[in-house]
Amino acid sequence: MDSKWDIEKFIISIDFGFWKVKMQSVSTQQKCVEALKDEAVMSATMTQVEKRKIIDKAKSDIVLCLRDKVSRDIASEVVAASMWTKLESLYDKIFGS
Repeated sequence: MDSKWDIEKFIISIDFGFWKVKMQSVSTQQKCVEALKDEAVMSATMTQVEKRKIIDKAKSDIVLCLRDKVSRDIASEVVAASMWTKLESLYDKIFGS
């Protein structure tokens, strides 16, 4: 059974800390929270194909939950973990999360 979730797209005027908590919950629901970590620390029991699938799903979830301006800020990142880290480095300090 698929769960429907709705999360406001992140823009700079939204509380990043609260948005981050919601995104971590979405990632957990989508079974891709592991992808927010560096691939090297993902579960050793996963195959490379499983890791790639989860990373791609998480990357897609992140991009779909960002407004265009914020997406441009992380466009150079190619995997979910680096996107997540970049978002934290840009916006955690702004909001003091």
